[in-house]
Amino acid sequence: MSDIQLMEKPILNEEVALTEKAARQVEKIKAENNIPAEHALRLGVKGGGCSGLTYVLGFDEKASPKDKGISQHGITVFIDEKSLFYLSGTVLDFSDGLNGKGFVFNNPQASKTCGCGNSFGV
Repeated sequence: MSDIQLMEKPILNEEVALTEKAARQVEKIKAENNIPAEHALRLGVKGGGCSGLTYVLGFDEKASPKDKGISQHGITVFIDEKSLFYLSGTVLDFSDGLNGKGFVFNNPQASKTCGCGNSFGV
């Protein structure tokens, strides 16, 4: 008999958080671009970038069947289940400081990031 132990799937904190500052910026973008109020923010991940994966932001009218939906600070967010694996525990913030202006993904799953912060690896 072998003493091999099977590893269980890691338990992921599926919560993805949106700061109030990020929520205000999402509302501002929707207003400036005439995006209907009922459209949700879509967070996602796709292959690419210098670290292997790239963050994706957009707006969608409806959730897909395999999306997880969350609502924070008056903003509805859709995340597909594949992206949720990589975004689990992430806090989406917005920075308008001296180091640049834009959305910031504080992602505990990322083991490496590129200098610009737009791509990451796990």
